[in-house]
Amino acid sequence: MSGMPMLNAIWSEFIQPIMRRPSRYQVAALCFRRDGERLEILLITSLETRRWILPKGWPKTGFDAGGVALEEAWEEAGVKPRGGKPRLIGRYRYDKRLRGGIPLPTDVDVFAIETEKLYDTYPEVGRRERRWMSPQDAAEAVDEPELKDLLANADELLAVSSR
Repeated sequence: MSGMPMLNAIWSEFIQPIMRRPSRYQVAALCFRRDGERLEILLITSLETRRWILPKGWPKTGFDAGGVALEEAWEEAGVKPRGGKPRLIGRYRYDKRLRGGIPLPTDVDVFAIETEKLYDTYPEVGRRERRWMSPQDAAEAVDEPELKDLLANADELLAVSSR
């Protein structure tokens, strides 16, 4: 196959079906701590592009969404939660890049997890950077527009969800 027939086959058999796929679903952990009245949010770097992100992952058998958020916070950032059940505080959408750079729309539910401490040893230690940031700095550090908005409003979202 060469030329136009090959391009048409690639378009109709590969690219169009991917573009028609329903969005995928992930769960993220917005890990936070308070220093007096000052709120800080934990961001980590992604494995490949080193962008700032929240710990997140795909649903896992045997875990509800809040459980996945706790698991990802531990595996990717070494978070020890303060206790209490993670609270759903928002959702954002981004394009997950698959191998080959193909974008896949992905919806992400964000769960608030108050953090007691960060462990020095955890499954992905040394593979990611982690940093506490103010909500404004965190919003500026991430790329996804809807996540920027969520982080910029974190103080308000956390206050509402804790009532």
